Amino acid sequence: MSDTTLPVPVAATAGATPNAMLERVRGFARQPAVAKSLPFVGIAGAILIALLAWTSFAKGPQRDLFAGLSDQDKASVADTLKSSGVAYTLDRDSGTLTVNENDYYRAKMVLAQAGLPKSAPDGDAMISSLPMGASRAVEGERLRGARELDLARTIEQIDAVAAAKVHLAAEQPSVFVRDQAPASASVMLTLRQGRALSDGQVSAIVNLVGSSVPGLSPDNVSVVDQAGHLLSRKGGDSTTDRQIDLQSQTEQRYMDAIAKLLTPLVGADGFTTEVHADLDFAETQATRESFPKDSGVVAAEKGGWENNGANGNPAPGGIPGAIANSPPTAAQVSTMPNQTTTPAVPGATAPATAQAGTTAAAAQGKTSEQYDRTFQLGHEVSVTKNPVGSLKRLSVAVALKQGAKPRGVAEMQQIEQLLKGAVGFDQQRGDQFALSSRAFADAAPELKAKWYEASWTPVAARNGTALIIASLAFFGIARPLLTRKAKADASAAAAPAAIENAPAKAFLGNQIAAALADEAVNNPEKRVTLDMIEAAPGYADRAALIRNFVRQDPDRAALVVRDLIRADMPGGAE
Repeated sequence: MSDTTLPVPVAATAGATPNAMLERVRGFARQPAVAKSLPFVGIAGAILIALLAWTSFAKGPQRDLFAGLSDQDKASVADTLKSSGVAYTLDRDSGTLTVNENDYYRAKMVLAQAGLPKSAPDGDAMISSLPMGASRAVEGERLRGARELDLARTIEQIDAVAAAKVHLAAEQPSVFVRDQAPASASVMLTLRQGRALSDGQVSAIVNLVGSSVPGLSPDNVSVVDQAGHLLSRKGGDSTTDRQIDLQSQTEQRYMDAIAKLLTPLVGADGFTTEVHADLDFAETQATRESFPKDSGVVAAEKGGWENNGANGNPAPGGIPGAIANSPPTAAQVSTMPNQTTTPAVPGATAPATAQAGTTAAAAQGKTSEQYDRTFQLGHEVSVTKNPVGSLKRLSVAVALKQGAKPRGVAEMQQIEQLLKGAVGFDQQRGDQFALSSRAFADAAPELKAKWYEASWTPVAARNGTALIIASLAFFGIARPLLTRKAKADASAAAAPAAIENAPAKAFLGNQIAAALADEAVNNPEKRVTLDMIEAAPGYADRAALIRNFVRQDPDRAALVVRDLIRADMPGGAE
């Protein structure tokens, strides 16, 4: 037989506690009843592990119950869910209560039945709790706090606002104060995650608060979010912002007009346009005063006229005396060159012509006229005021997407004329218009969601993980135990036949061991084993083999002696 190592008895390891415990467990496991039931225990354990893995990884996604709950409301909600048998999870970082998505609406109904979460107090509750006999100052503060709460609850109705807090700063009216500071207000908003307020919504909040408090102007209302950003603008929208908005609206109006024309012609993605409107925001006012020619009329007239030679009798006049009563002297006639005249004879009768002229002059007499006239001249006052935001110049650029067949010159001109008419192109105003047909670059491909970001990925991961763990538990634990049980059953079935053949095998083994022992006694150089010593036929042969064994391997012989002494006297040899 081959050389075998000397087995260490169980009693030899009794001094070491871990080894002793391990040997006891092994001995317990080697018992027939335990060995038979061990595969079933392993299968049951594998099934239990698979169930635990399934319940751990097959949970649905969690969903927040409420956002912004106070600690008191969280405690009440947690107690109600626990008493109702609804499993919940409390996030360690944010303190948010979450439940399984399958239990979300059930938890909502349970909490609603219990009246949870409790709503924040409103203004009516504060006024109702006002103690009797409170001073005027306390009453004023309570009323101010009630107004603040009502405004906060109203602002929270906006979808993007999670919570709001309003602070009012207004002095009490007093007849003893000459100059009072105007009222002001501050609004602190907590916006929902990923939400933002538009300028119109902020303006609505400002006007809401300003209109709800007597003596409060919207210009004195400030709105701040939870990040400390000022959302409202002091004094409303500035002039620059209004001008930018007006220019953007004007440009967008022209772009919409171009899009309405080109979309049926080339498609929604067959063109791109850009419009720049240069607006005149200068406020100009001119006054002109003019006096038109030939527009004077008599406004008033005062006066009269008189004739002193009426009825052929001249009125007496002059200086009284003889000279005045003298007849007039004869008229002196002057002659022109180369012309003769007849001298007048004293006492002769004057010609008829002279006599007629004297008679007409005497009949006409003296005429006087006195008038005081007032003339009104034309007066015109003209005031001219240019409108603010009038269009000074318009620049339009349109690019058409070139298809497989290039567009002709005539077609481009027709499209250009069509678009110029749509935007009201005016060359004298300095407008510019550019139309071009070019090949567009390929649009960037849409970024598809990663496969692990899909909605089915968490469910598949949970189910796959649980299935893998169950497979490992079955093939790693249950199947080896079943295989071991099958081998044990096969060994048990073959045991009776082995017992029947045991005497023949033992006799054959003893004969072989005795032959080897005789050979070892006759040949001292042959290596001796413990089986040879036990199979020696006599005491002398066994002693000879022992001597050869000690001579060949003294260390191993000493170890055998020590183990024999420990077996006979535990603790006797150390």
